[in-house]
Formats: sequence, C-alpha cells, structure tokens
Amino acid sequence: MRLSNYFLPVLKETPSEAQIASHRLMLRAGMIRQAAAGIYSWLPLGFKVLRRIENIVHEEQQRAGHVPLLMPTLQSADLWRESGRYDDYGEEMLRIRDRHKRDLLYGPTNEELITDIFRSAVGSYKDLPLTLYHIQWKFRDEIRPRFGVMRGREFLMKDGYNFDLTKEDALHAYNRHLVSYLRTYERMGLKAIPMRADGGPIGGDYTHEFLVLAETGESEVFYDSEITDLTFGDREIDYTDVGQCQAVLEEFTSRYARTDETHDEAVFAEVPEERRRTARGIEVGQIFYFGTKYSEPMGATVVTAGGERVPVHMGSHGIGVSRLVGALIEANHDERGIIWPEGVTPFHVGIVNLKQGDEATDAACEALYKGLQALGLDPLYDDRSERAGAKFATMDLIGLPWRITVGPRGLKNGVVELTSRRTGESEEMSPEDAIVKVNGIYAGL
Repeated sequence: MRLSNYFLPVLKETPSEAQIASHRLMLRAGMIRQAAAGIYSWLPLGFKVLRRIENIVHEEQQRAGHVPLLMPTLQSADLWRESGRYDDYGEEMLRIRDRHKRDLLYGPTNEELITDIFRSAVGSYKDLPLTLYHIQWKFRDEIRPRFGVMRGREFLMKDGYNFDLTKEDALHAYNRHLVSYLRTYERMGLKAIPMRADGGPIGGDYTHEFLVLAETGESEVFYDSEITDLTFGDREIDYTDVGQCQAVLEEFTSRYARTDETHDEAVFAEVPEERRRTARGIEVGQIFYFGTKYSEPMGATVVTAGGERVPVHMGSHGIGVSRLVGALIEANHDERGIIWPEGVTPFHVGIVNLKQGDEATDAACEALYKGLQALGLDPLYDDRSERAGAKFATMDLIGLPWRITVGPRGLKNGVVELTSRRTGESEEMSPEDAIVKVNGIYAGL
C-alpha cells in the first residue's frame, strides 16, 4: 500500500479522554474512532490488525478440529428464558423489542443459540464429539465503558461450544482448547498465562482465564514466577490424543496462578517466597466446562449406543479478538508508539523514501515495493512529500516491526538501511538483500 493512497488519520496530540497506553496509541495511530460510549469504528489500520488476529484464531481453531459457523448478533429472548438466564443476566444485556412485539436481545454470548442449533440437528452419540465456533460481534452494556477497546460495550469475540457424550469427553475438549489457545497467543507474540478463575454468569466448575501481565490490567493476579518461563513453542500435538492434551494442561496449570476471585492465600503461601508474584493482568480469553447446565433445561440430548437418551455435556471457550488488539499494544509499546509483533503487524515492513521526487531514490523504492509484494509480503510505502522526521515519526507511531530507509546518499554506495522497531538496531545492505532478509523473517510465521 502506498501511504499517499491510504487513509491513516494520525493525531499529533494525545486525546484527553484516553487513560491507558493502548487507547491513546490506537487513537493517535488512526486505528479507531469513537462512535458512541464504548463503541468504535475500526479504521483501516486497526481493521488490518483485527483481521490478522482473527485469521490466527481461525487457523488454530481449525487445526484443533473445530468447525466454524456464523450466528447472528440478535437472539430470541425465548431461548434465554428456556435456560433461565434471561432475567438473571442483568442490565449488561441489551434487550430489544421488534415491531411485532417480540422480545430480542443483542447477544452477549451464544450458549442458548448454539444449543438450539445442536438440538435441532443432532440426535445420536455417533455425531459426537462436536465443537462449533464463530467470531462475531457481541454487546454488553457496561455501566462505565473505558480504556478504549479493552472495556468497550461492543466487541469482537471468538466463542466456541463443545458437545460431548460424557464428562470425560468434555474435559478432553476443555484440554484441547487450552492447548489451542496457548498456540494462538504465542503466534501473536503474547505471553498469556492460564489462571484458575470464576465461572461468572456463564457458569461451570472448571474454568481458566488467560491473562496477559500488564500494569493496566483490570484483575489482580497471584502466581508462581516459574509459570512465566513456560512456552509451548513449535511442538506438534495430536488433538485427538487425550494423554498429550492432558499433559499440556498439567504442565501449564500445575503451578499456582489465580485471579483475585479465586485466590487462596493459604495455598499461595506454599509457593517458595522467592517465586511468589502479585501483578495486574488483562483477560484475553476464558475456557469453561459446565456439563449439562444448558443441555438439560433446553433438551439437547442424544441417544446412546444402549438406546438411552441423555443430555450432552458442554463447554464454552472464548477469545476476545478486539480486546487482544489493546492487550498487544499494552505489552508492546514505548514512548514513540506501538511495536507490533511480526505475527499481527498490519504491514510487514515500512519503506521510507528520504527524497521523494529524486529519480534514483524513487526507482529504488519502487523496486523494493514491487519486490516485496512479489513474495507475498504487504509493505507500506511512505511516498508522501514530507520531511524525513515526519515520516520516521509516523512509522514509529504505527509500530511496523521493520523499516527500510532509502536515500540518495546510501544509494550511491548501493545500500539501504533496515531498522528493527523493537531494538532500534540498523543494518546497511543492498536492496536485494533487504528483500531477502525481510522475507526470511516472515517465512516461518
């Protein structure tokens, strides 16, 4: 993309309403604009990051054998009355009545709707196990929306739902989701720690939240420092292997890690003192097993091999896709702006032309731009007639991981400059070598 043709309304001043780094930087970098309290328009740069995250989530869900679909944002209130949650959910639920006086709601989650889909189409144990998921906009009418996309009223979420014949099968689905989430977050360059949590309005005895440590986190968390050294890495897991998935769960949940809602001071005291940590965390996902909480009252049953009709065991599993954009920025920024991890960056590399209009410099930038595109990369070429300082400031603000700087002086020596946004280190090399190096960085992602 040529920056002269792009819509990137960056701000020089920090908006007064933004209280945390991610909100400030998303507004300044032209990623979002507020449409109403807690509701945002996603501008082109923010939308690209949102889609990068969404694609990673889709890939990892399908790698785990989960099946995508798409449910609507509006749901019938009658389904929620069946489950008993319509009156219990509280004022966060936005209730609507259509012209025919039918009660609807803007879905904050989808347990009832997915259960209705399941019960209408599945009746035999032979169709199990089954996990369905979608990525869809949700609405929760927060009394005090704040912190930008971190605690908005409208948000994009991946929510998945497993249907299994037995509790043991459903707990394997729980473990499978934990493994897939670890892979998902690491691909985004995030350290997200699974912590024992409270079921809240979703319900369930088994639940873990995934939290990113950050000073601006809403939750107080308590953990054994050893857990921060764990990484999933590039290991291959057979998601149908119960033992493999159980082993990963034990590896990542055997050390103490809890939110303030489930914190047990006596158990925490058993952790060696030098490893006890207290911090703040940003929730970016949660997994639940809740058994027959929804299937029993809603009649989601299957016939077993013995001819008995039984309610299925269920769980739900969510990832805050739009919230992850804010969490990534909270974990990756400095005084100049955002620092995107390579896995989620809106553009793979920025090209800065130091002397727009100079024939040799323009030609070299064009060659870089087209060479990178030919390899399937997505560069952002700053071809504006701006001073160099303004171009560098824009690139630093929007946080592309790599920048290629092209100027007449370097080209006389046959070199351009490749700079890492994270470290600030620069290296001179030929334009051809710069293309090869950038391509190599992204080849394994």
